[in-house]
Amino acid sequence: MSEKNLGLVAPRLDFTLNAAGSIRRGKMRIHIRRERPAAWSERRQVRKHAWLLPFVALEWWWEWIAYALSNWTFLEVLDYLETFSVLIAVIFYFSESGDRVKQRHYQAWQVVNTSQGKGGSGGRIDALQELNADRVPLVGVDVSGAFLQGVRLDKARLLRANFSAADVRDGKFPSADFSNANLRSANLRRANLEQVSFQGANLDDTDLTGADLADADLTDASFADADLTNADLRNAHWEHIANIKNANVFGVKNAPQGFVEWAKKHGALQQDTGTREPG
Repeated sequence: MSEKNLGLVAPRLDFTLNAAGSIRRGKMRIHIRRERPAAWSERRQVRKHAWLLPFVALEWWWEWIAYALSNWTFLEVLDYLETFSVLIAVIFYFSESGDRVKQRHYQAWQVVNTSQGKGGSGGRIDALQELNADRVPLVGVDVSGAFLQGVRLDKARLLRANFSAADVRDGKFPSADFSNANLRSANLRRANLEQVSFQGANLDDTDLTGADLADADLTDASFADADLTNADLRNAHWEHIANIKNANVFGVKNAPQGFVEWAKKHGALQQDTGTREPG
């Protein structure tokens, strides 16, 4: 959020929260009318020592001032206005909650878009996770070449997204939709890709070493030159893979029946490149 927007929102938020806290703690001022002080002739007789008389007189005068102010209707009105202003602030705070969410999304998209085509993270991990947490579709997002190691985008809608050459090692994308996405040359080592849809996606030259592709939909996806060493293909829907030429399927785990034979027949390789994933 920009400094300008923070300057507008923060004071109102602080006031609302402080006011609400004061109400809960019982610290809101309540106007109480004071009783009329005793006459001076009565008060001065209460003293025990003559030297206390000036202090008694001073306190008596303050009691009269407090009595006069407590009966001043204008101050009572001010107390009511203060309580009313708290109510108004609370109403405004909640009525503008939708605008704050939109502003937060706008800021997140700004982070993603201004970093487009650049290396590094640039705050994109937090921005993407925040958008996805609010169930904002990430269709067509371009994070090519970005460093997004460990990003978590459960059930993200990433149709036609561009993750080419992105470093997404250890990324977590369970049940995400990568249909028709471009993941060419991406680093997806040890990524959680359970139940992901890769329908029509381009995963050529992608590093999927040790990735979890359990129950993934690989229909019409291209894996040419991809590295599937030690990848987990448990219950993966592989029958209609578009291209697997020169892909390395060495050591694939839980390979569906017939997959390895089919892959080798269509140009896949089984080469031990020395890669070993921790068990």
